[in-house]
Amino acid sequence: MRIASAPWWLFALCLYLSVGCTSASRPAVTDADSAAVPRVDTVRPLQVGAAQFEVYLPQLKGRAVGIVANHTSLVEGAHLVDLLREKDVNLKRIFTPEHGFRGNVGDGEHIDSGIDPTTGLPIASLYGANRKPKPEWLQDLDVVLFDLQDVGTRFYTYISTMHYMMAECARQGKLFIVLDRPNPNGEFVDGPIREEKLKGFVAMHPIPILHGLTVGELAQMINGEGWLGEGLECPLQVIPVANYTHQTPYEPPVKPSPNLPNYHAIRLYPSLCLFEGTVVSIGRGTPFPFQVAGAPDPAYGAFTFTPVPMPESSPHPPQEGKKCYGVDYREVNITGLSLEPLLSFYRNSPDKATFFNKNNYINTLSGTPTFQEQVKAGKTEAEIRASWEPALSQYKAMRKNYLLYAE
Repeated sequence: MRIASAPWWLFALCLYLSVGCTSASRPAVTDADSAAVPRVDTVRPLQVGAAQFEVYLPQLKGRAVGIVANHTSLVEGAHLVDLLREKDVNLKRIFTPEHGFRGNVGDGEHIDSGIDPTTGLPIASLYGANRKPKPEWLQDLDVVLFDLQDVGTRFYTYISTMHYMMAECARQGKLFIVLDRPNPNGEFVDGPIREEKLKGFVAMHPIPILHGLTVGELAQMINGEGWLGEGLECPLQVIPVANYTHQTPYEPPVKPSPNLPNYHAIRLYPSLCLFEGTVVSIGRGTPFPFQVAGAPDPAYGAFTFTPVPMPESSPHPPQEGKKCYGVDYREVNITGLSLEPLLSFYRNSPDKATFFNKNNYINTLSGTPTFQEQVKAGKTEAEIRASWEPALSQYKAMRKNYLLYAE
């Protein structure tokens, strides 16, 4: 894990901003809202929310607890579920998002509920027959913990799972505790704001592609902006990351999902994911997903690869079994959101009429049908970016109300 240190004044600023976590401009949390203030220390390294047991364990004592967790829910290499059981927390149920509790289920694959063979705990799938938790799954719980490693993009589904769990906790008055983790793309706020008509599981919130929030900050925004609907407000508590700012480089210790195998893929993901709305493969079904791009035509480039089924990452990859020509981005430094990869491929496409998927998935990914129209019209990246205003600037101003960490 690469964690950069920061000067003393930046940590002090982080503490100053964090103290406002339960101010009037943000949603009320619980009677233990003092636990939402991050501890800033110039000696100790970054510490994720899940590692701060002394802060949140008192909230769990004598209570029935559920947890939204997966393979990323680690504290110094140990799984949080195991650590909580060792501390005699009354864990009643595990909720699992896309890719499953062990993180070994391919993208989009149905996940069944069942019993975890290691712990014997029931697992309720939030990416199978139900994406919203069944009301009865929460009725015997007092508290729900949320501990997943996000990557900071609107279309990464862990935040949609969080949204649905917050809504059900709000309906039943259950305390929802977010054990916050850093955003590995947290220094960027960029992209078009999702239009309401495109709302869906990979486009749940009216935020840009790179939202610049941790899941804890986003949970506060969801509450504060009334996005749960029905007049709902979730009883929320956030355990912030200690010694973190949005400029702190953070490489997750394990891959957050099967097709983001390393830090470079995580950093390329915001830009290359747009290809999923086109005929272009981004390397699913290869050893280097989200680090290459290509399609079955030499016009796209000299680099070649052939996607094949990989049961634990991509059982049915796009362009399966076809030799793809394109670009190898493994040595290319792209951070934030760049439109150049997609614009370049479109310019080189020999059949522009079929470049975008028939289902117009590019509209969902970009958050607006305007983007596809702009690409087809030959607009430059600068011209496309200009169209994102003033909505993007308005979002940036609103975002400041929910920040727990210095920018």
